[in-house]
Amino acid sequence: MEFRRAVKSDIDRIMNIIKQAQDYFKEQGINQWQNNYPNPDTINKDIEKGYGYVLLKEGEIVGTVAVSFDGERTYDRIYDGKWIGNIDYAVIHRMAIDSNLRGQGLASVIIDNIERMCLAKDIHSIRIDTHEDNKSMQRLIEKNGFKYCGIIYLDDNSKRLAYEKLI
Repeated sequence: MEFRRAVKSDIDRIMNIIKQAQDYFKEQGINQWQNNYPNPDTINKDIEKGYGYVLLKEGEIVGTVAVSFDGERTYDRIYDGKWIGNIDYAVIHRMAIDSNLRGQGLASVIIDNIERMCLAKDIHSIRIDTHEDNKSMQRLIEKNGFKYCGIIYLDDNSKRLAYEKLI
């Protein structure tokens, strides 16, 4: 498998995977990634900023993620808890796996690659948030060693469960 930066020619495939996730959330009654988010403009901006990454299996894109080392303003305030580390951190956003390959551990492969990338940059903390109804993401996060830290609110006041892992 290969983990690499996304390029503009990947956008259609990335959006196909995002659409699968949006449909899954809608079917499950999870109000996450609805209302045209993330959209091609979001993914394009991720690529332009160097945040966008893809996971390839046998040359095909099977997963997507955004990784930022620029901090996250919505993480400045955390409620009903606290962050574990008061150090520089990476942020994982917009992670999705091809729905035909769910349950094969590909999201954990993405997280492993992000950890290696962080260590190469001497970053020893990773933060992530998810919707409170997104139980499968919560299980994935916890299975990969992240600890629940509290609640954050997005710019639109949407509540998210916040997690951190020190590496």
